[in-house]
Amino acid sequence: MASITKSYEPRDVEKKWYAAWQAAGCFAGRVNPARAPYCIMIPPPNVTGVLTMGHVLNNTIQDILIRRARLEGREAMWLPGMDHAGIATQTVVERELRKQKKHRRDLGRDKFLEQVWSWKEEKGGIILQQLQALGASADWSRTQFTMDPAYSQAVLGVFVDLYGKGHIYRGKRMVNWCPASLTALSDEEVIMKPVKGFIYQVRYELADQPGKFITVKTTRPETIPGDVAIAVHPEDPRYAAWIGKKVRRALGPKAEIPIIADAAVDREFGTGALKITPAHDKVDFEIGQRHKLAPIDVLTPDGTLNALAGPELAGMERFAGRKKAVELLKESGALVKEEPYENNIGYSERADVPIEPRLTWQWWLKYPRIEEAKAAVRDGHIKFHPERWSKVYLHWLENIQDWCISRQLWWGHRIPVWYAKGLDKETLTAADLADPKKVHVSLAGPADKANWVQEDDVLDTWASSWLWPFATLGWPDKDAMAKAGYDYFYPTTTLVTGPDIIFFWVARMIMAGLEFVRPGEPLERRIPFKHVYFTGIIRDASGRKMSKSLGNSPDPLDLIAKYGADGLRFGIISIAPQGQDIRFQEDRIESGKNFCNKLWNACRFRQMSGDMADNSALAAILARLEPAKFDADDHAILDRLLSTTREVDRSFAEFEFSAAVQALYGFFWNDFCDWYVEVSKTKLQDPATKANCLAIQDLVLRQTLHLLHPFTPFITEELWQLLGYGAEGKLLMRDSQLENCSQLAGRGLQIDSAAAALIGQLKAVVSQVRAFKAEHGEAANKASELIVEASDAHWAVLEANLGKLKRMMGAASVLRGKMSPDAPATVTAYGSWNLIKSRGRGSDPAAEKARLAKELETLARHIAGTEARLANEAFVSKAPPAVLDGAKKQLADQQARQAELTRLLKSLG
Repeated sequence: MASITKSYEPRDVEKKWYAAWQAAGCFAGRVNPARAPYCIMIPPPNVTGVLTMGHVLNNTIQDILIRRARLEGREAMWLPGMDHAGIATQTVVERELRKQKKHRRDLGRDKFLEQVWSWKEEKGGIILQQLQALGASADWSRTQFTMDPAYSQAVLGVFVDLYGKGHIYRGKRMVNWCPASLTALSDEEVIMKPVKGFIYQVRYELADQPGKFITVKTTRPETIPGDVAIAVHPEDPRYAAWIGKKVRRALGPKAEIPIIADAAVDREFGTGALKITPAHDKVDFEIGQRHKLAPIDVLTPDGTLNALAGPELAGMERFAGRKKAVELLKESGALVKEEPYENNIGYSERADVPIEPRLTWQWWLKYPRIEEAKAAVRDGHIKFHPERWSKVYLHWLENIQDWCISRQLWWGHRIPVWYAKGLDKETLTAADLADPKKVHVSLAGPADKANWVQEDDVLDTWASSWLWPFATLGWPDKDAMAKAGYDYFYPTTTLVTGPDIIFFWVARMIMAGLEFVRPGEPLERRIPFKHVYFTGIIRDASGRKMSKSLGNSPDPLDLIAKYGADGLRFGIISIAPQGQDIRFQEDRIESGKNFCNKLWNACRFRQMSGDMADNSALAAILARLEPAKFDADDHAILDRLLSTTREVDRSFAEFEFSAAVQALYGFFWNDFCDWYVEVSKTKLQDPATKANCLAIQDLVLRQTLHLLHPFTPFITEELWQLLGYGAEGKLLMRDSQLENCSQLAGRGLQIDSAAAALIGQLKAVVSQVRAFKAEHGEAANKASELIVEASDAHWAVLEANLGKLKRMMGAASVLRGKMSPDAPATVTAYGSWNLIKSRGRGSDPAAEKARLAKELETLARHIAGTEARLANEAFVSKAPPAVLDGAKKQLADQQARQAELTRLLKSLG
């Protein structure tokens, strides 16, 4: 077996093992009735995408889950793929055309789509290659693309089906509109930005009382020609006498418009009077609908003011039109005041221009299976982690609105609707849409296509990705479904995603599964997944969301090059508590690398400490143990191995991955490396204890590599082989004999809990002394002189272990003594132990009293914080029992330390 090199080189190891895993078919998910399935469908990244820190977090968690499932003996399948990302991809290709001074319309639809496909084949999908550098163990042979022929047939077939059921209709309603891309946008494609501008106070003259005015505030004076009313709150006494009167529009074509009453008006904003422009504001549109007011659209699709805006404004770009409108209002005397104002404006995510609320003809979907979708989460068939997101989900379903599923793009799934030639789409009635002689809806299209014109619009990208959990498994083609293992892998097990798309994607996938999968079967057989884990948002040190545009996001590939893929994975998970936003700190990624180095060095120390015996199976290692020779340190490390295994098991069951990483870090670094390896150095010199000590190290290292593998797959696979755990080259990734605590105990690991507890006490004393020395500026390895004030029972424990303790805490002598007000000394407290370090003649009792007082002050704040947590009903009701017990123990320890410090302070006079 090869020797472990002095230093760990991640790049070579990562490249070697990823290729080996792929060659061995380790990532393939196969139907295996003898095993329980475990399936994850990747949230498909945009085909235009490149790896971000958000992708790192999301996909690391997915890989952790899928690797853990393999180790547990399940048939794991992680299906990868990409989303065609309609507007994002079309924007990229159009940008390339503009460099050639061309527009997509110069090419025509077919030629343009050829360009998009060419771009996709040449440059699309880079992110999937980058995920491999992270160690993603997805079944790449199953890679899907939402524009693949089979997938596209499923998407269009669903449109036809829902249209036939009456769920899809065509209507003119308010949408988010991008004046640059000339398409409707989903809310998810709109980014809110704070914008500094102006708010204008404008007065409208009463039609029957010249010289009397009602005043409104607006940020958009260029839309005044589209005003159809002024609205006030029905209970606002300032305007009770004005309701029903008319005013003259302040700008544009002269017209009289009514003053109406509507409860949607915010009496506290501005003057309490609101201009109603239904064609250019969503709230105004709803008010207009209630009062049967016809909208007046004063903008063209590209944001240019049209003839309805009046001759002074017609033809002007909207923002230039705003300046002109202000000039005209000033000239007429209608402008009362102009003030600086900052508000949030929606921007098109791709085009980066302010969107317009716009009335357009679009295709809409009335959601199916809403009540079942509520029941799926409410009744626990689908579990959200953290659970709090279920309330958000259910609230949205209670207030759900129809979904705009059409987009004015060319790249995407073209809607399978054909219109008889000569029909004007803008004037179609509901009766026309129901007339098969005028409108044809089918997958194949009409037989005589020469007399028909297909709909130009494509489907919203989400209207394809909502089918992702089952369309990727061949649905609805029975042969493809059988080949993909549809019956075996569906419902899938876990979805890992962000809470920002809980409505756009998660809820819609649930409804799609309930509508289309296994009709008539129980709900739990139709849901798309059983668990949903919501990640947090990665933010920088200032709390800003990481993004390329802000320049505050590191390149993950640079981090991999610097710290290794395992270092990045371990580091990012360590700072990602369940469902909470993450403050990114690169030093935590460095800590991940340092942990990998620690693991490497510990395994190298084991290899150098003695011959490697038969490590090819757990049973072989256990057979080498000699329990009769176990001392307290042996019992303690095995006890901690079992308790850490229990904590990792619990963490996976409760989706608390950072807790698992922290448990493994603490166990391996503190318990194994800093304690057991150090005390082993004496045992390894004694032939009577060496073999047993090495066997224990082999057992601990084997189980640690198993537990760590999902988090740090590359280094664990390398060390697994180098330490001989892989019999005849058997891969750790394929070793499905992950032993839980009960199994290990059943194999003869009987722990002396009293002996283990004793070592726990000794560790606590050593830890306190090390911290004590560090606090007073002494090197850890300096031979200090220590005096211990302790009870007879405590001193007996220390005295029996003095040799070990002096080595571990760096002490030349440890004596028993009493605290004296007259003896210059520095003291500290730890539970029942009071440690007095000799300071010599130069010590300053007054300074020591000040130090103790300061420490008590800090401790009091910590105690108050812990008490507040335990008094918080929300924390107590939601915290896992282990976390709650930990908080109670922490409080008890803090209070005990407070009592000791208080006593010590008093003893100093």
